[in-house]
Amino acid sequence: MTLTLIHTAKVHEATFNTLRDRLAPGAELTHVTRPEWLDRARAGDQTVTEDLAHTIAKAPSATLCTCTTLGEAAESLGALRIDWPMMQAAAQTGGAIMLAYALDSTYEPSLALLDRALQATGTRQSVHPLPLTQYWPLFEAGESDAFTSVVAGEIRQAAMTLPKLSCVVLAQASMAPAAERLTDMRVPVLASPELALRAALEI
Repeated sequence: MTLTLIHTAKVHEATFNTLRDRLAPGAELTHVTRPEWLDRARAGDQTVTEDLAHTIAKAPSATLCTCTTLGEAAESLGALRIDWPMMQAAAQTGGAIMLAYALDSTYEPSLALLDRALQATGTRQSVHPLPLTQYWPLFEAGESDAFTSVVAGEIRQAAMTLPKLSCVVLAQASMAPAAERLTDMRVPVLASPELALRAALEI
């Protein structure tokens, strides 16, 4: 099985290689990493979709887009968006959902996708946004551990105010390491990379 992954942060290459080694050692991953695409998308540059289309069209097999901001465009071009399997899992939990995000451009596409997953299950669950955008500069500066620590801390604190919470959704792949620090919470904390890779490789 081969899979092309489109990233906007180089750190995701190692994340998915590690997951591949654990879940499907025989799978071949090809990484296309374009940090400038996120900057262009956030600036409203529509031509980034043309570059995305070209990359997806020339990919030799299935494509997974790991950037939430580009996810909707990637899906329309035939790629799997990283957060769809996670949103499907969240919709199955049957209660209130916390949607944590660290980038403004992530919020609307994430909420729309979660709404789509909820509609597909026919359930009406409340969604509680948790903006953590003030910490995004830490990730951009390469301070991954500090970013993960503050994200995990904010989520833990916010969850205590929501007694009917059924799960936490980490809207961006960059937030996924926070899930490892929240395994003791009373509700699942859903991260997108492993769920997406399993779906893309159908394992």
